[in-house]
Formats: sequence, C-alpha cells, structure tokens
Amino acid sequence: MLQFTSEQFKEVKRRGEEFYKSLDEVYCPYFKEKITFNAQGLEHLKFKQREKARYEQDQYMRFKLLHLAPEVLKISSSVQGIWETKRFEYLKINKKWGSALKNVTYYEFIAVLKRNRVKIIIKQIDSGKKIFWSIIPFWGMNKETMTRILHEGNPEED
Repeated sequence: MLQFTSEQFKEVKRRGEEFYKSLDEVYCPYFKEKITFNAQGLEHLKFKQREKARYEQDQYMRFKLLHLAPEVLKISSSVQGIWETKRFEYLKINKKWGSALKNVTYYEFIAVLKRNRVKIIIKQIDSGKKIFWSIIPFWGMNKETMTRILHEGNPEED
C-alpha cells in the first residue's frame, strides 16, 4: 500500500494541477492532430463521476505520473484499444448545461516511460475535439496469481 502524508498529497496535487494547467495541446502522431488538455480532463483526475471524488491514493498516483501523459502522446504512433459507446454527456446545450445522449469514443495508449507503465485515455464526443481524459498507473495486484494488473473496465471512470 502506498504511504504518503496529507502534506505530500497536497503538494503532489498542487504541482500536478499546475503542470496540467500549463498544458494546452499536444501533437499525437497516431491521430496526426493535437490533443486538448482542458478542464474536463483535470476534473476527471480528481473525480470518478460528477460529484464523486476519487480516493486520495488514486489522485496521488495520477498526479504524480501526470508529467508522462504528454510524453506518451508525443511518441504514440499506434493505439492499444478503442472503445465506442453511447452515453449521456453533461454539456452546454443552447447556452444551458444539461445532459444529451452522444456517441463517445475512448482511445487507449499504453507506454513504459522512466520505469513507469501507464495507460493514457483520450476521449472524443461525436466528431468533436479529442481531449486528454485520464492517466491510469499500472499498480494493482491480482490476489490469486500475485501479478500486477492494469486497471480495466469502464474508461469513463478509470
């Protein structure tokens, strides 16, 4: 189990947020276009769903490894997974916030950089901009086989 103090958590989160806000767009060779780092991605690093915060350990690892996300995107010329779905997205409709059913595509890029294996998730709603959605550290352990596992499942929450 990862151990850190409240002060260490606050510092890693502060530095991670600062770094994230310094990013605008990063060119990705796979898409041959730029990926946007906007407020939605930052919010997703802190919250699993609207108004449901991630555990501090989860946030700590994501913010600690966040500096790897632009590096992974800059070198990615192949995608490791694509997941397409329909889901209700919370967005501005006619100058008001609300939910609408949209086509959503998630792209997964996995890389090992600086001895860290991470999965980067890119989200695209309909044919809109591709945005950074998440960074998922390689950190779980399978209790039966005692092997490390990568988070899998719902990219919206991972």
